[in-house]
Amino acid sequence: MTDFPLFLGLTTAMGLSIFLALPLVYSARAQGRWGVGLNAAAIGILMFLLADVFSDASHIIYPAGYVANAGYAAAFAIAFAAAFLGLLAVDSWPRRAGPERPGTGPLRMATIVAVGIGLQNLTEGLVFGVNWTLGNVGILAVVFVGFVLQNISEGFPIVAPFLGAPEARKADRLIGLYLLAGVPTIVGGLLGFVWSSDLFLVIFDAAAVGAIAYIMLPMLRGAFRPLETRAASVRRDRIVYAGVLVGFLIGFLVNAL
Repeated sequence: MTDFPLFLGLTTAMGLSIFLALPLVYSARAQGRWGVGLNAAAIGILMFLLADVFSDASHIIYPAGYVANAGYAAAFAIAFAAAFLGLLAVDSWPRRAGPERPGTGPLRMATIVAVGIGLQNLTEGLVFGVNWTLGNVGILAVVFVGFVLQNISEGFPIVAPFLGAPEARKADRLIGLYLLAGVPTIVGGLLGFVWSSDLFLVIFDAAAVGAIAYIMLPMLRGAFRPLETRAASVRRDRIVYAGVLVGFLIGFLVNAL
């Protein structure tokens, strides 16, 4: 298949479908208990994405099912560590250089989430581009629909850090974050259209896993921070548990379609 304009249009639609989740952050219901539950659902979606991305890479690292390819395993470990420690350095540096501020701000956290999802979307674009060049029409239809639906669900974790900070919900910021997460789908598609390799996929999958693992830590810490009373904390914890489960199931069901 060589119809490049059609390929570019479909790849762009996949990448920008992430914007369909944007109105959620402006919903009046995305506050209070709803906000706690929605933030927990975002954590559940990220948990599923972490497992899903690692599953994609594991097929390459373990070609026989149980014996690892040493080169791919080393590449995964290095890329994972580079992404995790790189984000740790980026997240810590401004606080050392400037005024001390506790925790991670919503914009900083949302940016790290967008970077992690962007790395994962780059590998999705690669898969689409490779299958296009191979002419796998049936696979392309499944991949396109699945990636569009998954991108919509991935858009929510990006806006989740802003649910408790309405003053930070500026349109230009949110649009920039969605472009940061969605455009890599287009870039990956173009790369897959002209060239791809298993090593390339492993490296970017590992970087995505490292980024997602890093951002989940402060999100979990914030979700379970102590409240004024134990009773309030228990009620909040129940909402978080339910939200994480619902988010994970949403990711699973969307990926299964």
